[in-house]
Amino acid sequence: MKIVCLDADTLGDIDLSKFNDFGEFVTYGITSDSQRLERLKDADIVLTNKVIIDKYIMDNTNLKLICVTATGTNNIDMEYAKTKGIAVKNVAGYSTNAVVQQVFASLFYLTNKMRYYDDWVKSGEWIKSPIFTNVSKNIYEINPKRFGVIGLGTIGLQVARIAKAFGCDVVYYSTSGKNNSTEFPSVSLDALLKTCDIVSIHCALNDKTKNLIDTNELEKLKDGAIIMNFGRGGIVNETALSKILDEREIYAALDVLEKEPMSADNPFIKVKNRDRFVITPHIAWATYDARVKLMDLVYKNIQDFLKA
Repeated sequence: MKIVCLDADTLGDIDLSKFNDFGEFVTYGITSDSQRLERLKDADIVLTNKVIIDKYIMDNTNLKLICVTATGTNNIDMEYAKTKGIAVKNVAGYSTNAVVQQVFASLFYLTNKMRYYDDWVKSGEWIKSPIFTNVSKNIYEINPKRFGVIGLGTIGLQVARIAKAFGCDVVYYSTSGKNNSTEFPSVSLDALLKTCDIVSIHCALNDKTKNLIDTNELEKLKDGAIIMNFGRGGIVNETALSKILDEREIYAALDVLEKEPMSADNPFIKVKNRDRFVITPHIAWATYDARVKLMDLVYKNIQDFLKA
């Protein structure tokens, strides 16, 4: 078998040498659309995170298995793969702990003013201080704040449980209507936005959730509220959010944007109140531990396919 990994750079420093167990293994850091066909022309199995595998590629190669090194399969033409008899295997559940950890890291970065106090100490200001502490920027406890989770899937549920452990009053809104919980009360989106001090988004992006949080919804947030998006870019309208960050005391934490990598004209670039938001470059899924687990599961997917 020949196995080709098209975008190994998205996996970081994970050792991929074990894939040589299955035959010839070729890896590329990144692959452009124009390079796909040449690199896959004699491949049996492809590993891809974000590189698109569409009808054109399937018709002009002899692929037998497409391994997505992620959970989402929106970069694969799933229906056409089925008609061609090409197996598609993704990986689910590998990054739950990683995402949940990043949610609370970002939340505490904002509530505890970590950027300000870290900069203050490292600039030498503490050396000059006449007192032992600095309380010039208020920090706040999340106990017993009202914490709203939008999307109570596997990740959203774990976020809710940890928020409860910190003493928060947790409620949720299910965007699909399918996730029902006996642990936490379900509320309408309107009620969640109006009453919660912290809002954490963990739903999928689809026609129903595109721009789910727009100007009208953001206006319902309480003064001092924190809104976080760890679902998908496009769920929160970025223009509307960037505007309200300068108009009201609203805070935001984002790990996903509608266009990634971030574009030069992204509206967050022009926000004046830069201490009111934190943006990380889609890293919540990518702890070292999660990436090791991911590739172990991809390896197993190939094993299972070859045994079938």
